[in-house]
Parts: sequence; C-alpha cells; structure tokens
Amino acid sequence: MLLKPYRTRSIDWKPSPVVALATSADNSQVAAAREDGSLEIWLVSPGSVGWHHQLTIHGDSTCRVSSLVWCCVGSKGMSSGRLFSSNIDGSVSEWDLFDLKQKIVLESIGVSIWQMAVAPINKLPVLEEPISQHFGNGYLNDKYEYNDSDDVESYDNEDFSDSEQFHLKLVMEDRRVAIACDDGSVRIYTISVMDKLIYHKSLPRVSGRALSVTWSHDSNRIYSGSSDGLIRCWDADLGHEIFRSTVALGGLGSGSQICIWSLLSLRCGTVVSADSTGSVQFWNGDNGTLLQAHSNHKGDVNALAAAPNHDRVFSAGSDGQVILYKLSKEMLQSGNGESSFEMMKKWVYVGYVRAHTHDVRALTMAVPISCEGSLSDEAKDLQDEKGKKAKRIRSRGKKPLDFSYRKWAHFGVPMLISAGDDAKLFAYSAKEFTRFSPHDICPAPQRVSVQMVLNTWFNQTSFLLVQSSYWLDVLCVCVPDGGSGSYGGLVTTNLVARVKSKASRKIICSAMSNSGELFSYSDHIRLSLFALSRKGQSKWTINKRQLPLDLPSAHSMVFTSDGARLLIAGHDRRIYIVDLETLKLMHTFVPCREEHDTEGSPDEPPITKMYTSSDGQWLAAINCFGDIYIFNLEIQR
Repeated sequence: MLLKPYRTRSIDWKPSPVVALATSADNSQVAAAREDGSLEIWLVSPGSVGWHHQLTIHGDSTCRVSSLVWCCVGSKGMSSGRLFSSNIDGSVSEWDLFDLKQKIVLESIGVSIWQMAVAPINKLPVLEEPISQHFGNGYLNDKYEYNDSDDVESYDNEDFSDSEQFHLKLVMEDRRVAIACDDGSVRIYTISVMDKLIYHKSLPRVSGRALSVTWSHDSNRIYSGSSDGLIRCWDADLGHEIFRSTVALGGLGSGSQICIWSLLSLRCGTVVSADSTGSVQFWNGDNGTLLQAHSNHKGDVNALAAAPNHDRVFSAGSDGQVILYKLSKEMLQSGNGESSFEMMKKWVYVGYVRAHTHDVRALTMAVPISCEGSLSDEAKDLQDEKGKKAKRIRSRGKKPLDFSYRKWAHFGVPMLISAGDDAKLFAYSAKEFTRFSPHDICPAPQRVSVQMVLNTWFNQTSFLLVQSSYWLDVLCVCVPDGGSGSYGGLVTTNLVARVKSKASRKIICSAMSNSGELFSYSDHIRLSLFALSRKGQSKWTINKRQLPLDLPSAHSMVFTSDGARLLIAGHDRRIYIVDLETLKLMHTFVPCREEHDTEGSPDEPPITKMYTSSDGQWLAAINCFGDIYIFNLEIQR
C-alpha cells in the first residue's frame, strides 16, 4: 500500500537571516550565526549529500552577533579551535561546542562592537606526537589534520594512516584580538586559555564609528575602517597612527558619507576595502596609496574573503552578487633597454554569481576534509540517470553554468561559502568560480520542528505539534478524502491550543505523547509539562503538571510509546526518566562508551536527539557529534 502525500499551509516558516560566518582552525567546519541568536555548525564535505548540520546552539536572542572569529589558542581543546562572537550590545561571547553553551568572556563595554579580528600566527606550528585518542565527526573518530599554512590548496591524505595521526600543535599560547567599536576606537584584548578576554590597550579614538578591522600578515600593523570614509594604519605595538587613506579618491560619493564595512589584508602587503558605495579597492599596505578601484556592486559591499593562496579576492553585497577579482601578472618592457622587462601586477574583475535573493552578509573559505561515502551500484545508476535527465532538460534552452557539484568539490580543494538575509548558505568553487553553479548547502534552513500524532484518545483525532521559537501550537488535522489518486490533496487544520514560553524564552525542544494527552517543552532554563483535555465537543483545556524541580533544561525529549514515561536529555549530559503517573524521577542514564564508565560524572558530548522503539523497550540516543548510544529501558542499562 502506497502512502499518499498531503499538503498543509498552516505552519508559519520564517528562517532567520545569517549575519556572520567563520571557518574552524582546521578548515573542517563552518559556523553560521543567525539573527535570532542561534549558531549552527556545518561539517564541510565534498560530497553532494555530505554537508552535515552538526549541531545548533541556541544563544541569547536579545544579543545580536556582529562578527565571528574561530582560532586556536594554546594546545588545549579540539583541533577546530575556539569560537568567539562580538555582539551589538558590546559584549564578546565564546561558544562552547562541547556543552552547547554561549558564555560571556567580555562583559559589555558600553558601545556596540561592529567587528573583531584575530592576529595571525607568527610562529610556525610543530608536529605533535601521534595520538591514539579518537575524536570523530568532531569527537570520536576525528581524522582531521590541522593545517595552518594558507599556501596549500590541496592536501594529500595518503601520507596519513588510521593508526598514526599527526596533529599540528601551535606553539603560541595567547592570541591578540582587535575590536572595532562604535565610539571610534579600536580596543585590543588578549585571548588566553582562561574564560575571559584580557584588556591590552586601546588605539586613539577617531571621528565616526570604527566599522571594520584587520591585521597585517606579520601582526605588526592594524588597519581600521570607519564611517568617515578613512582607512587608518596603526602600529600594533606602539599604538600610533602610521598613515590614513581616503576611500572617496577611488570610489563614488564623498568621504564623509562612506562607510567602510570590511577590510582584508593579503600576504603580499595589499589591503582590500569594501564600502557603502559599492566599491572594492586595493591599497598598498605599506604607504596607503591606491592601486586599483572596482565599482561593480550596485549597493553596499558587506563582506570580503580571499582564497588560501591570496591570488583571488571575493566580495559580496546588498545586491546579492558575489564577485571574483583575480591577481594578474604581466611582463612589460621597461624603458631601460630591449632586454629589460618589469613585472606588472594588477587585480582584474573576473565575473560574478548571483545565487542569493537578498543581501549577502558574510563570506568565508573552507576546505573539505572527508570524502563522500561510497554509493551502491543501484544508487550510482539512479544518480547517473537523474544526471542524464537533468542534462537533457537543460540542453533545451540556453546553456547555463555547470550544476555538477561533484566535479569541483574535492577533498582538500578550497571552497567559498556565502550567507545572507535569505537565510541560505551556498558553496562555490574557489578555483573555477564562474564555471560551476554554487551548491545550496541547506535548501530548507531552520526547518520547523513538527510532530505528527495519529489516532489520539480524542475520538481518533490526529494532532500536529508545531514548535515555534516562543510558543507551541497543537493543531487538529482534518484529512480530506483523497479518492483513488496518488496525491491526497490539501489538509486543513484547526488550532486546538497555543502555549507561550515564559518570559519569551526561546524553546529548544518539545514532544507529544502518542495519546495526544500530554505534551512538553524545554527552554534554556526549565522544563514544562502540560495535559490536554476536552470538555464537550469544542472546548479544550490545558493544565500544567509539575515535574521534579531538580530536573535540568533539556536538549531533547521523547515520550515512550505507551505514554507512561518522559525521557529527558538534560544539558548536564545525563538522560532522565520520569514516571508520568507519579511525576517522580525513576532512573538516570549516563551516556558512556564503556559500561563501567557509568559510575563517574558524564564526560560525553550532550545528547541532542532520542528515539524509542515501538515496544517501549529500547532507547537510541544521539549526541551532537553523531555518536549513538543504545539503552534498555526494561533493565535500565
């Protein structure tokens, strides 16, 4: 018997825009900060289906992120490094990817922070002894080798075996970070192994707002861009101004009206600026003279990024375009003699790609570190057939860009990532940018959490539990008679109940029992349990039931199939079993790799998804790195 698909328009889906991007220190992960305060971690993959949404951290929705930096500090922690964000309220947060928490490392300085930049590493990394510990998918099976050399465009993984893994350990313990502030100053802090940023110094305050900041490749200079249309070069150690450049000389409009949204410092000494007039300009980083100016954008240019070997620069802006500029080298004959030639370098406009429908806010570079899993012969044949069919369709009209993601996304080959107001993330080939069409990493960003409960106790009525950011909706589903066709038609729904979170706290997870009588949710502070009942034919009532007070907030929850127990994956990395008749705690599981490890405190990553078997005997729990734990609910092991 074939299942019939039905469609409904009752669910409001409004994904939040992406405001910042950052790549991990080992180039294996991409962090995307959204306007609603949440942060997503994506595992970079060359496979067409391999992009994996690894985890989501629900941060403070009132604290908007302005920029992200991901860096290695010391030799502690995983190879991906530590992730920090600057916030519009003037604070700086660190995102704990193990405990899934946002923690403040710098309290608000009283003015907004527009951007921050970490000083490059001056000291060469050294090889660490081979380690036998395995962290995978980021934790248990980590096969990633840290690469700090930007000159390398591809990696050869044949030199590394599964038994011998070499990780590069950074000698440098502390890193400096420069913060561009709304009051016109650039503040410098030190990132240490502690949980706080240490104040170092402030550069002299200038007129206008400091909107962008970057370091020279040797970390000796700091370049800042402000709302007065000036780029200033500072001595990072002495703190005095070396020179300033007026952006209006090479762009459009007057200097006092120009906002410099982004700066990029290249290894060759060139500084790239992006401003509110749509101009991308290349400057001599030693003396501030203008080298070239391009005005190809039709609005503000919001972001810049460079390929690992720094011979390609990408820009993105409010017109939805992502533009490539390439370093061109020509041998020109000098006037000294026929045999005398001079090397001429210039940045040329190559082309653009418009994949986004709205403003592009952020760009970053990433490198795939895992290979796409081998497909079965049947799957390969199906994929080939789909490819041929798509090719026949495309050949009827104008020849478009090549849509084959597998042709350019290979192990170790850099790719550009863009994101913006349309909530989408796209991946592009950094080497063959204009040849291949970008790959849509997340076609349906921030999918609404929906649970369908069939044949409930209420006259076999079917319910739909819809989790929004700040409330839960229980909808009654009315399925029409679809007849004998393959498509069922449009489903109508009626609102049964709406429960809003307390103090407008963001809801993290929710669940409903198979009977439809009980449903629960958790925000970042506490759990809530509700009982749904019906009086007469149309009146629904909701009663709150008291769960044990010592239960922590949850990352995930699920009811057993008989609705007798509620399973809660707490933020403390334990799994709690609550008896719903007595509302008392029955048992606590501690996820572990070995059974004898259950006695100590939990040291595994948090559980983010749980599933129970239909007979209520088994529980499958999945942590934020994809590792699966199986528990027997009968013998509680």
